[in-house]
Amino acid sequence: MAAADADIIEGLRGAGLIDDGEVVLEPLTGGVSCDVWKVATPSGPIVVKRPLPQLRVAAEWLAPVERGISEVRWLRRARGVDPRLAPEVLAELADYSFAMRFLPGCPVWKDELMAGRVDAAFAAQVGQGIAAIHAATAHNETDRAAFPNDAMFRALRVDPFLLYVAQHDAALAPALTALADDLTSRKIALVHGDVSPKNILVSTGGPVFLDAECAVYGDPAFDLAFCTTHLLLKAVWSGEARLGDAAAALVAAYRAGIDWEGADDLLLRAGQLTAALLLARVEGKSPAPYLTDPDHKNIVRDQARALIGAPQPIDTLVAHWKRT
Repeated sequence: MAAADADIIEGLRGAGLIDDGEVVLEPLTGGVSCDVWKVATPSGPIVVKRPLPQLRVAAEWLAPVERGISEVRWLRRARGVDPRLAPEVLAELADYSFAMRFLPGCPVWKDELMAGRVDAAFAAQVGQGIAAIHAATAHNETDRAAFPNDAMFRALRVDPFLLYVAQHDAALAPALTALADDLTSRKIALVHGDVSPKNILVSTGGPVFLDAECAVYGDPAFDLAFCTTHLLLKAVWSGEARLGDAAAALVAAYRAGIDWEGADDLLLRAGQLTAALLLARVEGKSPAPYLTDPDHKNIVRDQARALIGAPQPIDTLVAHWKRT
């Protein structure tokens, strides 16, 4: 057993979550930024998560492991808004790891979408949940002070998604650099930073949000754009019109929850960010792994480049998105 794994087990024992018997750390797959295990305990299964200093992608992508602290704070803050929105954190462990309650019978939303099970009503619940957290934390100095994570957000989101592309695309560099500057300058609400279908569980009570490693007090338009981007990419990959409908439902439900600023301003910023993120998932440090068909990449690339040059509000962008 590796020393780090032994530290995890020791920490779980210290927190009273496991006894002195044999402990098995069952690896869970899917993450590029952390190690994740499922652990059987006397009171039921739990999940342990440990952030990695080097992400599992082709390009070098380093990130501070202290982001584990931010994730715990986000999960607890989200549960304060609505306990259904995030799993319960059970203990903080060594090396910025933590343990949280395992939620059985809750499929990952990405798996549902990739299998063709598209539910626009659930997508609307996702939009409602994101908006609820933004509304509860908007213009809140306590929340702002609790998430001073600008450097971490830059390392995990701004540099690899916006500036990496800018460095390799001279024509779009001015627009992408300006967008990055605007994104990092806005301090409006608590942002999850990775609202992706792979980080959302489908529970009977609605969406459960995971993996808030990128949490920062910043521009809420980013969360809306990030999730919408994934739905639009999958619409191209599958050719499935219902994914466009799901994206529209998500955006409409989110818009209905905006009460901290003008909706039109936020939706335009979200549209600008969506265009940049779409391009980044083809040309950035973290390309969408399922988007392997060159024709699909060109569909995304051509639309994204045009939208960066002529921005549209995110609801308009979604309505006009072409899958083929």
